[in-house]
This record gives sequence, C-alpha cells and structure tokens, in this order.
Amino acid sequence: MPTGAGKSVTYQIPARLIGGVTLVVSPLISLMKDQVDAMSEVGIRATFLNSSLDAAERSRRAARLRSGEFEMLYAAPEGIDASVGRLLDSLDLKLIAVDEAHCISEWGHDFRPSYRNLAGLKQRFKGIPVLALTATATPRVKNDIIEQLALQDPLEVRGSFFRPNLHLFAVKKGKGDGVRDMIFRLVRARRGESGIVYCLSRKAADATAGFLEGKRVRAAAYHAGMTPEQRANTQDKFSREDLDVVCATIAFGMGIDKSNVRFVIHRDLPRSIEGYYQEIGRAGRDGAAADCVLFYSWADVMSLDRILLNSEVQDPEVADQQRRAVRRMFDLADRPGCLWRRLAGHFAEHIAACGESCGSCLKRDIVEDARPATGAPAKKERTKVRPAPTEAIPDPGLFERLRALRKTLADERKVPAFVVFSDRALQDMAARKPRTRDEFLDVHGVGRKKLEEYGDSFLAEILRER
Repeated sequence: MPTGAGKSVTYQIPARLIGGVTLVVSPLISLMKDQVDAMSEVGIRATFLNSSLDAAERSRRAARLRSGEFEMLYAAPEGIDASVGRLLDSLDLKLIAVDEAHCISEWGHDFRPSYRNLAGLKQRFKGIPVLALTATATPRVKNDIIEQLALQDPLEVRGSFFRPNLHLFAVKKGKGDGVRDMIFRLVRARRGESGIVYCLSRKAADATAGFLEGKRVRAAAYHAGMTPEQRANTQDKFSREDLDVVCATIAFGMGIDKSNVRFVIHRDLPRSIEGYYQEIGRAGRDGAAADCVLFYSWADVMSLDRILLNSEVQDPEVADQQRRAVRRMFDLADRPGCLWRRLAGHFAEHIAACGESCGSCLKRDIVEDARPATGAPAKKERTKVRPAPTEAIPDPGLFERLRALRKTLADERKVPAFVVFSDRALQDMAARKPRTRDEFLDVHGVGRKKLEEYGDSFLAEILRER
C-alpha cells in the first residue's frame, strides 16, 4: 500500500479489538517516539523499547508491559533476538506487524541486515498472525519477504501505487550549479510550508541548507555525518514547525512521520525507483496537494556508479542489480509521457495517463512558474496550471491563524504539530468556519476525542473574526 494509504490502521484497529499486546517492528529508532505520541492521541496505549532508553527506563517499561498497561509495543529489529525477544516470551502477544518489510530483502532498495533477525518470528510464536507492510515492494521483493518471514500462503492486500494528490515533475539539470537557484525559487514560492530537499551527498545537503539559510529560509541539514543528538534536534524542530525545510540524504528516507509536507525536491537522481517512491511518499500524507520535483542528469548516474563501486556490497549479482536500478531511475525521469504511468508500471500496476498529476500531463514548467512576477507578460498562459495548495484555501488568513494556534498547542503538549490536526483538517476548518461543537464534528479528521481536546480553542479562533 502506498504511503499515506493507512497501512498502520491494519494493526492499530486489531490491537484495540483482540486485546493482549501487538508488536510493531520499525526500522527507525528516531521515529518511534512520534509514533507512540500519535497513538496516545487516538487513545491507544503504546510504548517503545530501543537503545535510546537507559537500562532503568527499559526495565520500567518492560514491567508495565507485563502488567498489561500497554497494548502496543514498538521495537527495532536489532532487539528482537536479544532483550526484547526475551520480554516477548512473557507477554500475551496477539499480533506481529513488520513495518517497512522490504528492508528484509537483499533485492529491496533499503536492505538492512538487522531485519534478518525476524526470520524466526513465525516459528518462535506459532499461531500468532504476522503482518508484513511496505509501500515499495516489486514482485521479486514481495516474494522474498514471504520467504524470509516464512509466511505460509499469506493473504495479499495490494493498494494502488497512484497518489493523485502528489504532482510529479522531472527537470533535467543544465551546466553549473543553477539547481540550487531553482530550488530556492521553488521553496520561496512555498514560503512557510514544510518541505524536504533530498541530496546525493552529505556535502550537498550541508551546502544546500546553508544556501537556503543565507536566503532567510528556515532550513537545516540532516545526514549520517551528524551526531544522533544533532539529527534528533533537526527532526524535532521540523516536526514542531520551527524549521520549514530539511536538506537531507537518504538517511531521512523513512525517518519522518509528518503529514503536512507540502513539497519534496530531489536535488539529485535517487538510487532507485523504489527509493524515489519511498521519498516522495513523505509528501501529502494528509491527502492535500503536494509537489514532488526531481532534478536529474546523466552525471548523477556516473556519481552513483562511483558510490556503488566503493560500497561494501560483496555479491556481484546484487551490485549489478543496484547499477541497473540507477539506470531504470534515469529512464523513468528522462522518457516522455506520464510519469505516474511509468512509476506505477515499475511496480507491475497498469494505469492510464494520470491527466493532471504530473508535469507531462499538465504540460507545466514548475520552475518557470516559480519565477517572481515582473512587469513582462507572463509566460504561464500556455497551459492549464494547477493552483498552488495555498491558493485553493478559501480563507488563507484564517488558515494561517489556525496553523499558528496548532503550533502553540503542539508546543504546549510537546508533540508534533500534525498530531493536533493535519493541514487538510485546518483547510476544511477555514472553508467550513464551524460555529458550534456539532458543526466542528463535521470537519475532516475530527472525532469526539479531538473535539474534547481542541474544539473550544479552534472554535474561539474561528469565531474571533465574526
């Protein structure tokens, strides 16, 4: 299922219905706290165990798990055959969910050897259902997941890879470093919105972040060369909307669970189509429109070849597969026609041309559109242009006030802003302008719990202008 399609619901709802403890295996320690915070906001009693906790805190959480205080446990694969594995033997385990399951496959775009620790789960916990969840599995990777997890005749649920709210654009690079100027134009046109710029190297991530900061953009780098504390600080600021743009390497690929990312820009060609799909999947998770802009060149292919040549991959077949993956990614970007149709086709899904969700179908030059207005006649009348997301909001002023209130409440609760309400919910509030608690319940994403926690504050802000 694609990112944002509700994979997590497939284990969240069963966790409430079947009792006991649901184990969720997640590859990124940095993401677990946000996931647990989000679960708590919807009334699910969740916790996590990983190496970020000291021994005393791990012992306290283990005791609370044994007493039945929690119904969901997030854990990293590294711990499954160690302390967490021993704890599981003492719990009333009812369901195992393996998130980002493509990480178990050497043929996947993000193979992690630690995931091989999960191979014996099915045999160890006989009779316990196992869910394997991914947004990026090709048929070969899917079959490898089934084999590695020893799933017997599993039920396969497959969603469409097409996400019409993501608008894809591929822009071929010219000579020099004009790319960073184009990136700035794109970011400036979306000032105040959250976005990610993916870069091929740490040096490029640092340079791009520094360039944007010099242009008064609230930007920061994120890559494996930073300390864990520095990365956590950047991620925390981004989640709390104290940063607008993160310039990252693939270290940030799965490491953000933020629903209102409005744009993803690839400064360089990704290593694979699967990686590209994973990374654009960070955008528009709230269902609202988002732009995904890919800059690419054949020089990127040569750079990636050099990186792969110096990698630690030993298997010649795997190394050859990685080089071919780079060329398939270049072909995806460089060939004419609907980008979404080619992207879905890579995952063995056949769709018609998207019509209005890629630059080819829109016949739209997104970089040209982002140029500042001048006295000269505009060149944009040649095509139908999708309005930017903010232009679709009936009352942008109210929307910005609601965003500011959301940030204040999120800071008070020490949770990411999207945990309070998504951008889509705020857009719906700005459009509906509810006046009563009953009307507030009609807003997208609002249930009784959200009404009780936040309804009065947001209603007061909406009514303030009346």
